[in-house]
Amino acid sequence: MSNFEDIRFFHDHEVQPALRQYVKHPMIKALLQFSFPDKTFEEIEEITLSCNSIRDFQTRIIYNSVQRVLEKSSEGLTYSGFDKLEKDQSYMYISNHRDIILDTSLLNCVLYETDLRMTASAIGDNLVKKPFLLLLSRINRNFLVQRGLGPREMLKSSQNLSEYIKHLLLEEQRSVWMAQREGRTKDGNDTTQQGVLKMLAMAKGDLSIPEYFSKIKIVPVAISYEFDPTDVLKMPEIMARRMETTYVKSANEDFNSIMKGALGNKGRIHISAGDVLDENLFNELEKEFASTNDLLKAIASKIDDKIHTNYKLWPANYIALDLINNDDTYSSHYTIKEKRQFERRLTRRIDVKNSLEVNSYLLMYANPVINLEVLNENEI
Repeated sequence: MSNFEDIRFFHDHEVQPALRQYVKHPMIKALLQFSFPDKTFEEIEEITLSCNSIRDFQTRIIYNSVQRVLEKSSEGLTYSGFDKLEKDQSYMYISNHRDIILDTSLLNCVLYETDLRMTASAIGDNLVKKPFLLLLSRINRNFLVQRGLGPREMLKSSQNLSEYIKHLLLEEQRSVWMAQREGRTKDGNDTTQQGVLKMLAMAKGDLSIPEYFSKIKIVPVAISYEFDPTDVLKMPEIMARRMETTYVKSANEDFNSIMKGALGNKGRIHISAGDVLDENLFNELEKEFASTNDLLKAIASKIDDKIHTNYKLWPANYIALDLINNDDTYSSHYTIKEKRQFERRLTRRIDVKNSLEVNSYLLMYANPVINLEVLNENEI
């Protein structure tokens, strides 16, 4: 495990000392009091310090935190597809990425409720620069993906990360979650970066890619939020990209996104697990694509197809596409009231006199419908 010291999460024996050190930290204390609003801090502290493992902390503390987030900022969480998975198996979950913290937190709530193995989850080290955030990540079974390295260091880091994921999946029998791309999808167009799969394949050893990917049991997961509470925060980066100008993050941008993502209105939320990608699929693709790059690109496309197919489309998604096209093609999927409510949301959040801004905002919600349209056209 020595190669993994810089990126690993806590061992269980490290949980208790860490909690004792940080239980009264102002931000940790605020999280705990948010999670248990009806208890005194003395009672909360007792519950917290009763945690002797990561599972204890996740099930006694974080599960309550997420339930409070759902209660205060959503109309509920539903899920599907997880009944097809086996309780004694570890899986490599790859999902679309919309929210920095909630994506994996919600998935783990679902896994806990369905009695499946909860995940170790990848998080960029740029997101946990503050000591209390690093503590929360390590005590919540997050491992670090190192960012901002030079090419040589990045190659070495990717190899080490790949070996660690392999170790978790195959030796510790621990499920793993990783986003399909570096950074959140800003424009609603969920696509898998080939580099994510290339990194995973680095640890395959003597196995072929079909053999190794079959062994780690990849499960595509679609996470669908009815409304993105951070949609306005994403707009400056989207606009910079569309205007072909350089975008520079502000100092607290990621932290603000975490807080807004947790507490802002999300409407309804649905998480769907696709079927495990099997060796037959990988072998068929390998026959069709000779080069490793082409094979990985094809596998990424298959993951995209599963995510686009299983993505739960809400009225807002259909409304946004009809507004872009200035028609009512999808009017059967929403009511007049829902359309008016979405239009009010639009006028409150962006400059409706700026056509590029309007189009960019609408695409954030319309792209999941467009992706499904394209997929269905290709299958005809």
